[in-house]
Amino acid sequence: MPPTPQFEYLPLILRKQGPARFAQVQIPENPLTAANRQNRAAHGGELSKRTSNIVASWNTRQQERADAGLPAINGIPLLLKIDTTLDIDVLRQVFQFEIVSEELDGFVIVASDDLSLTQFQQKLTDFVASVEGSGNVAKIIDLREDATQEGRLKHVLSETLFEEWPRIPDDAPYICEVSISCTGTWEVPKKPSKNPRWKSETWARKELDWSQRRNDAYEKWERLKDQRLEEVQNIISHYSAEILLNIDGMTTETLILPGEFTLRIKIPGRGLKDLVTNYPYVFEVTEPDNIELPQQGARDLLAIQTSLTLVAPHSSMPVVCVIDSGIQESHLLLEPGIDKPSSLCFLPGAVTDVADHVKPSGHGTRVAGAVLHGENVPKSGTVQLEAWVQNARVLNNDCDMPKELFPPALLREVIHKYHLGSRKTRIFNHSINADAPSRNVHMSAWAAEIDRLSFENDILIVQSTGNLKSSRPAPRPGIQEHLVAGKPYPDYLGETYCRVANPAQSFQALSVGSVAYGSFEASGYRSFAAQAGEPSAFSRSGPGIWGSIKPEVVEYGGDCLRTAETSPTVTTPTFAKSCYPELVASTMHGSPAVDRDEVGTSFAAPKVTRIAARLQATLPDETCLLYRALIAQSARWPEWASRLTPAQQAILLQRIGYGIPDIARATENDNHRTTFISHGDQEIAPGACQVYQVRIPEELRRPADEYDILIEVTLSYAAEPRRTRRNPRGYLATWVDWVSSRRGEEPEEFVRRSIRVDDTTNEGESLGWTIENNPVWGRLPGVRRSVGTLQKDWLVKKSNALPEEFCIAVRGHKGWSKDPDVTARFALAVSFEILGKEIPIYTPLKTSVLELRAEIEAMVDTEIEVDVTE
Repeated sequence: MPPTPQFEYLPLILRKQGPARFAQVQIPENPLTAANRQNRAAHGGELSKRTSNIVASWNTRQQERADAGLPAINGIPLLLKIDTTLDIDVLRQVFQFEIVSEELDGFVIVASDDLSLTQFQQKLTDFVASVEGSGNVAKIIDLREDATQEGRLKHVLSETLFEEWPRIPDDAPYICEVSISCTGTWEVPKKPSKNPRWKSETWARKELDWSQRRNDAYEKWERLKDQRLEEVQNIISHYSAEILLNIDGMTTETLILPGEFTLRIKIPGRGLKDLVTNYPYVFEVTEPDNIELPQQGARDLLAIQTSLTLVAPHSSMPVVCVIDSGIQESHLLLEPGIDKPSSLCFLPGAVTDVADHVKPSGHGTRVAGAVLHGENVPKSGTVQLEAWVQNARVLNNDCDMPKELFPPALLREVIHKYHLGSRKTRIFNHSINADAPSRNVHMSAWAAEIDRLSFENDILIVQSTGNLKSSRPAPRPGIQEHLVAGKPYPDYLGETYCRVANPAQSFQALSVGSVAYGSFEASGYRSFAAQAGEPSAFSRSGPGIWGSIKPEVVEYGGDCLRTAETSPTVTTPTFAKSCYPELVASTMHGSPAVDRDEVGTSFAAPKVTRIAARLQATLPDETCLLYRALIAQSARWPEWASRLTPAQQAILLQRIGYGIPDIARATENDNHRTTFISHGDQEIAPGACQVYQVRIPEELRRPADEYDILIEVTLSYAAEPRRTRRNPRGYLATWVDWVSSRRGEEPEEFVRRSIRVDDTTNEGESLGWTIENNPVWGRLPGVRRSVGTLQKDWLVKKSNALPEEFCIAVRGHKGWSKDPDVTARFALAVSFEILGKEIPIYTPLKTSVLELRAEIEAMVDTEIEVDVTE
C-alpha cells in the first residue's frame, strides 16, 4: 500500500466563471486577395474557365468508367488554394463544397456531389458582377486543373506511395489504410437566443425545434457515413479486394471518427489507383505501420538466487493493462501481481495463448516488471505490490502485429474489453510503435483513436516514443548512419527521421522518451551520454505534430555505446550493464530472471505508468486527466540543464519534454512543496472562462526574505478529435489554454481582463513564464505552450516578489464543432515549492485556502442577496 499522504492536496478555488475575453488581432489582407478583388473579371473568368474544364474532363472520365463497367462514382474532387485567413467553413456555407481535408499552405481538398458545380459557377458569375455575397471568391487563390490529379494525390498519399504511384503494377497486391471523409455540407444549427419578451411556451417550442434540427444533422451524418462506406465497398468488391478481419471474425475494416472513417484493405494496384484517383472523398492513404520493438544483443544467462516474498496487491488496488507481446505470468517476480482471469490474446488463431514467446527474454514480461517494480527489481525481503497487471497480448512471437489486425481498431477493442470490464481499468501501458517517424500531415488513425478513446473514457494511455535502430540503411537511417553522415550526437535527434514514432504524436497519450544513466567508457566503447539525464542515443524526439511538445516526459531507458572510429560500431555490449535498465526477464528460453541487457523507450514508459498507478491509489476518485497533469507537474530537467542557454533549453525540450517525473512529487505534498488541484471532472465550453485563485500568505512574501520559489502550472484536457483538419485548433472540437495574472495585477483586474466585460485594463508585465502561449513571449524561443492538450509552464521568483494573489484563467476556444453543447474536460494543477527549504510553506498556504474560500463564499452570498432584492 502507498503511504497515506500527510499533506493532502489543496483545492484550487474557483474565483469566477463567465465568457472568455480574447484579444482582437488585426491580420493584414493577403495581397493576392486584394489583387483579385481589384480585377474581378480576370480572376472570376479564369476560375470559371478552369471549373468548366474540370467538369468536362470529369464527366468524360465517368462516362469511360460506365463504358468499362466500373462502379459509379458520386461527386467530383477539387484542389483549392485559399487565402489562409479564410474560414474554410465558408467553402461549405457559400459554395456548397464538402471539405474533405485541410492541408498545408492554404490548400484544401473539397468535393461536390453536383457534378456541374452549378453553385460555384453562379458565385463566380456574381463575383464578376460585384453581386453582394460573392466577395469570398477573391480569397480562392487558385483552383488546380490537373487531369492526372498529381497535386491532390501529393496531399492524399504517403510519401512512399506517392513516389511509387506511377510504377504500381496493376496486379500487385497492396495493403493500405484508406481514410474517407464524410463531413457533408450541413452543420449543427445555431441555438436560438432567448428573447425576454417571449412566452415560456414560445421559447419551449423554439428550443424543441432547434433540438430536433440538431438531431436531424447528426442522423444525416450517420446516413452519409453508411452511404460512403457502401460506395467504397462497391469499388473494393469490383476488384475482388479483401477487407481485413479481426480475431472474432467480425469486420473491423472501419474506424469511425467524427467526419471520417478508415479502412484497412488488401487490393490490387489497379483497384487502389481507381479508388484513390476517382473517389473524391479519400483524404489519406498510408501503408500499415510495421511494429518496432527493441530486441538486441546477446544475453548473459547467469542464474540468480532470490530470497524474496512478494505480497499480492489488495483487491482494491489499481489495475494496469499491459498491451504488448504477452507476459510470462508464472514468473516468480510477477506472478502475485498478475490478474490472470482477465488475460486475453487478440492474435488470430492464438486466442488462448497469453504467454510472452519473444526470444530470448520476452518483451511484455519486461514491461510488466517495470510497472510493478520500477527502477529497481527487488532481490530480497518482503515486498507489497501496489498494482495489478492485466495481460493483453497483441504481438506475436516476433514482436510483430499481423497485418490483418488494424492497430486503431484493435486498440479500441482492447480498451473496451478492459475499461468496460469488471475492474474498470483506467491505466494502459502501450510500449508499441511503428518503426518509422510519425507523419506531420494529419493525425494518424492510430493516434487519433487514442485521442478519441481518451475523450470518451476516463483512461490514461502511457505511450513510448519509439527507438532508432543502431544501424539501418537509407532511407530510414540508424544511429551509425547519422554519425557517418557527419551528424553527431545529440544533434541528429533533430533530424526528420528521428521524430517520435506513430502513435506517440497522439495529443492525449502521455508519450515517454528515454534518458541515459550517465557516462561509461571501457574496452574501446563509450556511451553517447556524458552525464545522467541526457537523451538516450536511440530515443526518438520531438517536436510532435503541429509543433506540440513530445515527448512530455522521459525516464531511464538506457543508452547505446559506440566505438571511436569515423565509421563507428553502435551496439549494447554485455560488459556495459550499468548503461542499461534493470528489468525482469522471461525465463522461458533460458534467460536469467533479472538482467541488464536491453535498452529502449519501451522500458521507460512503464516506469511512468507505475507513477500513474500510484496516483490512482492515492487519489482514486480523481480523473486520469489529473493523473496526467500531476505526472507532468512532477517532472524536472536534470540539474545540468540550468546551465544551458535559452536556445539550448528549447532544443532540450524537444528531446526530453518536461523532464523526469518523480513519484513522490507527483503523489505527495510536503512542508516545502504544496500542490493545488481542481477536483473532479471539470468541463469548459468554447468561449467560456474559469478563473482560479491562490492567495499567497504574508509569511512567504516578507520584504526581507529572498527565497527562491518555483511556481509550476499544468493544464490537462481532452476534447473530441477530427482527423480531416490539419492544425491543432481544427483537429479538436474545443481547444483549451490557460493564462495567468500579471505582475501587480489585482484579482478583480485579472477577472475583468479574462472574462468579457465592458471595462478595459492594462494587461501589465508577465510574471516571466518559461514557455508561454506565444513563441516570442517565453524565455525559450520558438516554443508554444498551448498547442497540445498537456500544457505545463514554470518560473522561479524571489519570495519577496510574489504577488499576494495568484490567478489562473482556463479558457475554452471554438474548434471544428459547431454544436453549442460541445465541451472539453480538464484538470488543473498549481504548485509552489521553496527550493532551498528555508521555511515551511504548506500550513500557511492551507490556511490561506480556508480564508479565501470563506471570503469568496461570502461574496457569492452577497451577490445572490442583491439579485433577489433587485
